Amino acid sequence: MSSLAHLIAVQNHAVYSSDCQQLAQQLQLQLVETEPSTPFVLIVDERGVAIQQTGPKAPGPVRVDFLAGASEHRRKQGGGELIVKAVAGDKQNKPTVLDATAGLGRDSFVLASCGYPVTLCERSPLIAALLADGLQRAAKADEVELRNIVNNMRLINTNAVEYMQLLGSQSVDAVVIDPMFPPSKKSALVKKEMQVFHQLVGADNDSEALIEQALLTARHRVVVKRPKKAEHLAARKPNFSVEGKAIRFDIYSLKAYGK
Repeated sequence: MSSLAHLIAVQNHAVYSSDCQQLAQQLQLQLVETEPSTPFVLIVDERGVAIQQTGPKAPGPVRVDFLAGASEHRRKQGGGELIVKAVAGDKQNKPTVLDATAGLGRDSFVLASCGYPVTLCERSPLIAALLADGLQRAAKADEVELRNIVNNMRLINTNAVEYMQLLGSQSVDAVVIDPMFPPSKKSALVKKEMQVFHQLVGADNDSEALIEQALLTARHRVVVKRPKKAEHLAARKPNFSVEGKAIRFDIYSLKAYGK
C-alpha cells in the first residue's frame, strides 16, 4: 500500500468501476465501496478524476479541468500575462520550458496556449494522476485549439531535481518553479486546493536544491513564482521581477535569448 493509504482511498463508482480499479492499483490505494474513513477520497465520475475531502461541510472536489473554469476563461478571455512576460523569449520561435513544480498545471496551460512547448514535472503520483486525466480529456476535446494546446504539454511524474540532473546543463531554455504557497484566507478555492497539497503532497523541503539545479539546467532564465511580499527563494536575489497584485515572478537571467 502507498504511504498515503491512511489519508486517501479510491471510491468505487458503478459506472466507472474499471477506471476506479485501475486508479487504485496504479496509486496503491484501497478501493472502497462505502463512505471511506480517510480524510480524502479519490473519485471518478463523468467529469474525470478528482480529490474530495470527506466529512461534514467539506469543500468541493479538486480536479484538473482545462475545458472549463479558470483555464477556459484564460484561454478565451486572456489572462496569465505575468507568467508569459516572465518567461518571455522569441515570439516566433518559442523557448522550451520545464515547469519543475507543475501542480495543477495552470501556469503550464497558459504558456502552452501561447505556443510554448512545456514539460510538466510533478513528483506526486496523486497530483500527476489528476494532471494526466485533465490532459487526456482535453486532448479529446471538440475544439482544435484546445487539442493543439495540450499537444504542447508533456507530463512526467518524477522528482524535478533528479530529472534536471539527468537532462544535464543548459538543456532547456527556461525553468519555472512554483514553490508551495501558504494557504490564503482570501480565497476559498485556493484554501481548498492548499489543504489537499499540504496534507497529501507535503511541504517543499527541497526548494534550495531545486533552484540550484534549475540554474544549471536552464539556458536562458529561471522563473520563480512567489507571493508578492515573500522573501526570495533560498535567499537568492533575482536579476529582476514581474509583479502583479498578489504575486510576483522573480527572474534569474542567465543568457539573453538568441545568444
